[in-house]
Amino acid sequence: MKIEKLEPSQHKQGRWLVWLDDASLVRVGEGDVVSLGLYAGKELTDAEGETLAAAGERSRLMERAVGLLAQRPMSRRELLDKLCAPPRPKREKYPYDKLDDGLDPSLLQAQREALRERAEGVADQLTDLGLLNDEEYARTVVRHYAAKGYGPRKIRDELYRRGVPREYWEDALGEREPDSSQIEKLARQKLRGAEPTRENLKKVSNYLARRGYGWDEISGALERLREEEWK
Repeated sequence: MKIEKLEPSQHKQGRWLVWLDDASLVRVGEGDVVSLGLYAGKELTDAEGETLAAAGERSRLMERAVGLLAQRPMSRRELLDKLCAPPRPKREKYPYDKLDDGLDPSLLQAQREALRERAEGVADQLTDLGLLNDEEYARTVVRHYAAKGYGPRKIRDELYRRGVPREYWEDALGEREPDSSQIEKLARQKLRGAEPTRENLKKVSNYLARRGYGWDEISGALERLREEEWK
């Protein structure tokens, strides 16, 4: 295998294009060009070809990961799941039930494991750079859902769904300031001007529970609604 041409990308700073004699193209980072000693005309051994291919895949994963994080913050698990997800095929050409037809299951598993390992390496790099931070992401999730009027149980559900490690949950939730005015506002919205009868308050209680509030917060809000009715 021989490198036919090596040139910097005109569209992406820091990216280099490696053209091989089999007409294939590998995109690598500037650091890979230096560390692998790449130059036009270089003959690659099989081992060097494999190393180059791995560098190209790592570069592709890094670029995709940075693009995903630029769209929105996410947990390490969310990022890994997206990086390792198989491409969605066109249904009319590649039915889902035939995707793995003819593939050696052990080879397919090995490919998946190799991809996961490379993705883990990319996630480690992004963590070192401060671009991937589960602890800070936990706080972001808590602030977001607390501002939308959700209680701690609902927020815990979201932390779990988003793959945030449990070790960061309580500290993030501890920064949430219980806002009695917020839960009272939700309760009044649910009542819609109706009398705070036992039946109506039961509906309000169920509604607040579905939004993730605990009984202490709910009972306090209902009690204040009753007091207002008695005044």
